[in-house]
Amino acid sequence: MRILYFAWLRQKIGIAEEEVTPPAEIRDIAGLRDWLATRSPGHAAAFADAKQIRAAVNQDFATPDHPVAVGDEIAFFPPVTGG
Repeated sequence: MRILYFAWLRQKIGIAEEEVTPPAEIRDIAGLRDWLATRSPGHAAAFADAKQIRAAVNQDFATPDHPVAVGDEIAFFPPVTGG
């Protein structure tokens, strides 16, 4: 699974992307987010406030209950506003 981090998430974690193999019980964005938060202090800081994080699965916006699978590309980013 390829994980991409954008904006301040990338800054807190210290990397732009990583390949991970989460445990089999991780089946959705919320579970993946919680599991990633355990990987390092930077990950924990980045994922500390789940309400401030949006996700995309294979380049489509995804809700916390959206399923994830081996081979997916998951992006995490702050809320986007337009003007």
